[in-house]
Amino acid sequence: MKWRKWNNILHRDIGYLIVGLTIVYGISGIAVNHVQDWNPNYNIEKEFLSIEPLAATEREPMVDEALKKLNLAERPKDSFRPDEETLQLFYENKTYSVDVPTGNVMIETTQQRRVLFEMNQLHLNAPKEAWTYIADLYAFSLVFVAVTGLFVLKGKNGITGRGAWLTSIGVLLPVVYWIYYLYWS
Repeated sequence: MKWRKWNNILHRDIGYLIVGLTIVYGISGIAVNHVQDWNPNYNIEKEFLSIEPLAATEREPMVDEALKKLNLAERPKDSFRPDEETLQLFYENKTYSVDVPTGNVMIETTQQRRVLFEMNQLHLNAPKEAWTYIADLYAFSLVFVAVTGLFVLKGKNGITGRGAWLTSIGVLLPVVYWIYYLYWS
């Protein structure tokens, strides 16, 4: 059996094996790539309301006063004062940010984005442990598929013809962009 036939068989079969991972990493990559425009992991809704300004000056009495004025029976998991004018109350999927002198309250409710959250966690290797090796194997498979893909076709559409030009463009793209990024951006 000729080497090209084995090359094409391995290219095809490993390509089939990595379709699922490629879709996960591709969709997650697009989502995480635009993190400055949106939160790819959570859907965040904001609601605003007003209560009477808080009179307490210490954190725990301030929390008690805020709970009473917000009609909240459940105590928060935690509270924080990022500055002297703000009190934050943290619940499971909700955060109350109280502007102490004015009583203006912003309520942020967060919900995980189904499927996309899990894809992003896998993409960012949040599970660690065995997933690290799976992700490494996937990365190696991508390199393998890229290299074997160079030799799938022969002739004018192969690596000695049209493929050489397209491969050159693909290799030059990150190099040219990196030079642009370093010296002109």
